[in-house]
Formats: sequence, structure tokens, C-alpha cells
Amino acid sequence: MRRSLWAIATLAGLCAGCGRRADSDEAQATAGAQAVVGAQTAVATVQPFAQVVSAVGTVTPRPGRFAELAAPAPTRVARIFVAPGQRVAEGDSLIEFERAPFDAAARSAGAALTSAERAYARAVRLVQAGILPQKDSDQAAADLAQAQVAAITARRAQQLATLRAPLAGVVTRMSAVLGASVDASQPLAQVADPNALDIVFNVSPAEAARIRPGDAITVTTGEGGGAGGGGEPLGQGEVTGVAAAVDSVSRAVAVRASVSRSARPLRIGESLFGKIVTAVHPRAVTVPIAALVPAGDGFQVFVVDSAGIAHARPVTVGARSESLAEIVTGVAAGETVVTAGAYGVEDGAKIIRTPQ
Repeated sequence: MRRSLWAIATLAGLCAGCGRRADSDEAQATAGAQAVVGAQTAVATVQPFAQVVSAVGTVTPRPGRFAELAAPAPTRVARIFVAPGQRVAEGDSLIEFERAPFDAAARSAGAALTSAERAYARAVRLVQAGILPQKDSDQAAADLAQAQVAAITARRAQQLATLRAPLAGVVTRMSAVLGASVDASQPLAQVADPNALDIVFNVSPAEAARIRPGDAITVTTGEGGGAGGGGEPLGQGEVTGVAAAVDSVSRAVAVRASVSRSARPLRIGESLFGKIVTAVHPRAVTVPIAALVPAGDGFQVFVVDSAGIAHARPVTVGARSESLAEIVTGVAAGETVVTAGAYGVEDGAKIIRTPQ
């Protein structure tokens, strides 16, 4: 009986040992298993890389090639000669107002000027004769000066009874209504030269610090810039000026640019997209933008060695575009990095390259 119990206990110990050895072997096999990830890869290359500032701009008339006109004084609209979109030459009539009030004001100012001239001449004679004090001559001279100003103003208003185009261009706005009352604070017509239009972009102060007059710019109708990106290329141009002050409302800096040749006529007020090239790095190490993986306050990429193993490596990123990123430090030219699928990769994973 004792021998039987001893045999059973021995057999149970052997079975338990075998179970522990099997569990240990399974744990070692699990620990030694390597993650296999399917992802796309690309080779870091050296190429010229442009540092670009992207911004949204509005087409505006060039200073000195745009005019906004109003009535010289309260009056009524008598005739309208042009319509919006119509081309005009310098000096062409745009709007005519009722002339009677302006003609009457000019005649009255002229009569007052004649009277003031006579009064001044008389005061000078009497002062020279010792009949009047010098202060009377001085007062007559001041009255004459005021009468001269009033006469000039009245004649100018009489001339402006017919608004004329101050420059050759296109009527971009006509808000006058026949027979309606108008005053000097009410803009009635706008004329702009369609060949002298600029684009004003709004950028941040940090971006404005990188922009200089003469920088090249590419203008498109959409943010993508064509080739399936949703934007139609319009033309090339250059920066003509950078504002010295920050707008108090938008907190942005205005950058003015001109387009030398446009694929189609630009329209005042339309919004366009621009890419301003502020610098070109001739030998930049670049990788696809998909290779960048956020890591803390910066980025990392997964570099694939000759055995197909991915190694996480922190990088310093310079300029970026829609498709490429400049790597300042962390990756050398010729190294292979994980692109599409990088977010699912862990350090030490085996990379199986998938088709593009």
C-alpha cells in the first residue's frame, strides 16, 4: 500500500514538472515572437527644397489706378452715362447732377470776390492816406482771402456737377439712381484699371518676417494648386511690398503681390491662394510627409535597416510642403523610411513592404 502511494506521488511530481516546462517554453516562444507590419517605404533623397509660405489673398486695385467718386455737395442725379462693367477713357462723363444750384453758388461766390477786391483796394488807399488804421487794411485782406477760397471752391463744385473718369479703366460700381438725392458722403461710382490689379495676402507676423519684396509667388484659385488638388493655376508673380504694421483687427500682416501674366482676368474682390517662396535649400534631405510620426513635442521616423527591421529615430524637421518634409537632423540621404502605415509601426518591428 505504501509503495503504491509513493508511486502515485512521484508520477504526480513528474507531470507537474512537465507542465511547468511546457508553460515556460510557451512563454519564451511568445516573448521571442517579432511583430510583422505591412507598410510602404521610401528612400530619403537630397534635392533642392523651397521654403514656402501659403496664404489666402484678395484681389485689389493698385494704388493710383482706382477712383471712387461722389457728388461735390447735396444735389440730385440728372443723368447717368455709363453702366457697371463698361470701359471708359480718362475724361469720359459718368454722372451729371442738377447744375442750377452749382451755377448759382458760383455766381454768388464770384460777386462776393469782386466786392472783397474793391473793399481791399479802398482800405489800402485810405490807410495810405492816413484816414483808416492799418488794422482795417489787414481785415480787408483777410476778407479777400476768404472770398478767393470760396470762389475757387464754388467753381470746382460747378465743374464737378458732371463727374468724369479720372483714369482709363472699367466702371466697377455704379450706385447712382436717376432723380435720387445724393450728398458728398455717398460714393456713387468706382473706376479701376483692370491691368493694374494686385493681390493682398494676410500672413502672421512670424511668416511676414521671412518674406521680402521680390520673392516669387505662385497663384491658384484653390488651395491644392491644380493636378487634382482642387485649384486652377493662374500665374506667377512677385512680392511688391510687406506692411510694416500688424492689422489691429485680424492681427495679420498684409503682403502685396503682383501677377505678371494671368491665365484669366482677375476680378476685384475675389479670393485666391498663393505660395510665396521665401528661400530654397539646394541640398536638403527630404522624406515623404507621411513618414513623420508625432513623438512628444517633436517627430520621429522609422528607419528600416537591411534586414527589414524598423528603428524609431527622432528627427528635426525643417520646411514642409504638401508631400515632402525637410529633415535637418536624424536621417541621412539613402536611408529607407516607413511612409504609409508608419503610425502602426513599433520600434523593432519587421516591415513587409506593401505595394504603392
